[in-house]
Amino acid sequence: MEQETQQSREDDGCDGSASLLWAAMPGMVFQEDRQTSLHPLSLSWVLGYNSSLAVHSLMDGEDLVLLYATSHTVVIYDILKNRQHHLQGHTNVISCLCVSEDRRWVATADRGPDALIIVWDSFSGIPVHTIFESHPKDGVSAIAISHDAKYLATISAGTVQRVCVWEWTSPTEKPVCSAELRPEFGYQDYVVFNPQNPYEFVSNSKTQVIFYLWGDEGLHYGAPVLNTQTFHSVVGHFSQSVFHFNNSQALTATSSGKLVVWDTVGPSKELWARPHGMKATNLVPMQKDSLTVLQVFERSIVTGDVKGQVKFYNGQLQFLTCYSHSEVGPIQSISFSKTSPDASSNCSTSMSSQPFITRNFILSTSDATVLHVATDRTNFEKVMEETKEAVNAIACHPRQARVAVGSRCGLLRLWDYQQNKYLVSRIFTKAGIQCLSYDPEGYFLAVGCNDGSVYILDAISLLSSCNELRFSHGPVTHISFSHDSEYLATADEKYSVTLYKRVLQNGSGCWEHLAGLRSHYKPIRSILFGVQIDSNEPRLLSLGEDRQLVEYDLKSSSKDHLVVLHRDRVEQAAVPLCLAWYPQLSKESFILTANNCYKLKLYNTTTKMCRKTLLGPTYGSPLEKIQILPATNTVDPQKHYLAYITKDKVGLQILPVDGNPHKSSAFICHPDGVSDLASSFDGRYIFTAGGNDCTVMKWEVNINALDAAASLGGEGLIPFYNLLDGGREGEFFKELEDYFYYMQLRNHGVNTLETREVSTHIPLEEMPSVMRAMGFYPSEEKIEEMINEVKFSEYVDTGEQVTKINLEDFIKLYINHRPVFGLSMTEIQQAFQVLGYDNENGDKVIDRGDLLLLLQLRGEHMTEDELAQCLTTLMGRRPGGGGTEPDTYDPSGAAALTEEEIPAEITAKIFTADILSLPVAEKMNRKKEEMNL
Repeated sequence: MEQETQQSREDDGCDGSASLLWAAMPGMVFQEDRQTSLHPLSLSWVLGYNSSLAVHSLMDGEDLVLLYATSHTVVIYDILKNRQHHLQGHTNVISCLCVSEDRRWVATADRGPDALIIVWDSFSGIPVHTIFESHPKDGVSAIAISHDAKYLATISAGTVQRVCVWEWTSPTEKPVCSAELRPEFGYQDYVVFNPQNPYEFVSNSKTQVIFYLWGDEGLHYGAPVLNTQTFHSVVGHFSQSVFHFNNSQALTATSSGKLVVWDTVGPSKELWARPHGMKATNLVPMQKDSLTVLQVFERSIVTGDVKGQVKFYNGQLQFLTCYSHSEVGPIQSISFSKTSPDASSNCSTSMSSQPFITRNFILSTSDATVLHVATDRTNFEKVMEETKEAVNAIACHPRQARVAVGSRCGLLRLWDYQQNKYLVSRIFTKAGIQCLSYDPEGYFLAVGCNDGSVYILDAISLLSSCNELRFSHGPVTHISFSHDSEYLATADEKYSVTLYKRVLQNGSGCWEHLAGLRSHYKPIRSILFGVQIDSNEPRLLSLGEDRQLVEYDLKSSSKDHLVVLHRDRVEQAAVPLCLAWYPQLSKESFILTANNCYKLKLYNTTTKMCRKTLLGPTYGSPLEKIQILPATNTVDPQKHYLAYITKDKVGLQILPVDGNPHKSSAFICHPDGVSDLASSFDGRYIFTAGGNDCTVMKWEVNINALDAAASLGGEGLIPFYNLLDGGREGEFFKELEDYFYYMQLRNHGVNTLETREVSTHIPLEEMPSVMRAMGFYPSEEKIEEMINEVKFSEYVDTGEQVTKINLEDFIKLYINHRPVFGLSMTEIQQAFQVLGYDNENGDKVIDRGDLLLLLQLRGEHMTEDELAQCLTTLMGRRPGGGGTEPDTYDPSGAAALTEEEIPAEITAKIFTADILSLPVAEKMNRKKEEMNL
């Protein structure tokens, strides 16, 4: 087996990996001298696991090693030595996994875009074989590995499921055989091989069991019918199926506590008669409780049920022994130790008074608990107990190596991330935890819940420091302390901000409600305390999806009266998503925001003027939350870094932000969505919470790796040239140069005969014209932001305004401000969906008069003359001829031409192609034609 795998890897040109694989030994993955990661972020530890999948025992001797899936990562966990190794390769949440009989080979599969099947060597952690397009549309719902570890059986996760058999030791990525299942068979989510025949396997859904036989003639299957009328008894839903060790029968466990016995019915019981000859021959009632797990282990049948009981039966389904415990929940999986049974010490007495010998085993339950069962002592030992519902909130202690983790089920736990162990926990039985925050001194931990309640706890014991606070109007989404721990602010789903103040009561500190205000009309994305520049007084800001940045006057606020100091609109079209105080990298102080258009913006902390717009990280989705890492570089105190999360990734950004894409790096952390982000007090670790995947991941920060990547990306304008179509030598850049220098000529006068002064700059007021010439059409507000960005770029240092711009600064300005994905026909079509109506042909159209009226009155309104001039220019017509100057036109003639050239009903295609003369519509039509072909 090892020789075959090594040969396949050598054929792929991976001699180094094959050599390491050949020399691999058990426990090799935990060797401390193995090379550390050179990535800016590397996964260090994972809390939690996917409790819907099996937990496998890799135990050998006295070791206690588990293998399980967590989000998109497989974890090998040595419990006794408290260390983890992570198998990383999937980009989607792992949907199924299995292990070989000898526990060496691990097969994993996921479900989603670019789904993978990966076979791993558990000794070395090396991915031995990867199948890239096994089930490209839907991914995999079930997987099994044959007893000889040569073949895989997979079932796709789509509505119409496909079953495939793979010889994974072969370098080919094509299945040996496959077959499509009928939808009426139900969703097949469990599959297992016959241990005595690798050419035979069985799968089941809740309502149908299917038997398969494959070989040179392809894959054949039979789906025997079983219902209530078959044995005149309730069958229940199927859970798992196995092949009996007598090699003629198969068994299926049901939710009614029964076992279905399948056997070949007909004149011959030879292998060729199966699988079509398999029929249900008996329905054996085993117990009243639902059976969730069914296995054949050595010469016994093993069941697990919803009451946490594990029962053993002989081949005739006669009871042998039972292992149970009052604290064990519904069993999800059973996995036995690799250690051979010892008759002298590891036996129990069966009903037949014969010593029954079995091995120790691992139980996993559906409520996210893993137990080790020592059969000689009937001892149940909890080895893992994780949260069973979504992890929504995490917060790091400001002075100690502790992180608080809160989940939707109300479980709050403190974890020592240096020792990798839990310290203390508390359950909130009435509500789920939505957000957490430590005060700056680390004395208090504030908990915001989904019923609107707020708890202030002692940061060490998690005991309440005061009574429950319930003044929010909905689930609490954000919570934060002021820098002096005198104020606590929360935001809730009803768009309200609530403020609490610390007061003395009976000689001790206590918290009381001060005031609240519904200050936004869309969801609040961030609340943030800061410090007044000219004093040490706290200041409070909130940012909402309504594009409003609201600052509150804490000093003037009184009981039940929260005063708003400023209300500023920070975006015109984009939606702001997060907020942070920018480090003091210059004389000017800034607030940093990120929006849904992949832009980072710097606002002056006093005037709220937008001072810079910069291209942010573009890794599939916008930044959802940002956090400045604590400064740890004593050599260069000006070096700062930003941690962020997107929809499914965690990343780092070098500050100051300038739009250079090489200064940022990101990694997939939770494919189903990240719910929260926190950084350690020393900046060495970043923690991410995965929401519905019930996990928290600890990432080790390697700043040197990020700095090295930025250096390799080039200096000066080199990284920005690559963001232009064709780069430095492309046609786009040459066209940009031409327009830039034409503006210099235009500024000096095109027809002048005087000697021209050669310059590398153009006047700032000409900058918008060049932008439009290059296909970027900013709004008037955007133009004002760009001009102010350049005009005041040196004002703090020199006291003078900049009146011109050179080519290099123009390129940076263009790249940072232009839309990341350019013009989109989809956006125009969406606008017509909102503004238009259906005409007689069923097309979405806008009435010509309505469109002209909207352009004049909504958004950045235009006068009638401005609109007429723009439309006639766009359509290449200058009515009223006779003017010698190109800009002269007759407004009345323009209005008449507008009615003549523009149809009464305008579609998105007419507006884009005929009026705006953009190529977007043509590209969209070509794509549709290609898809139809």
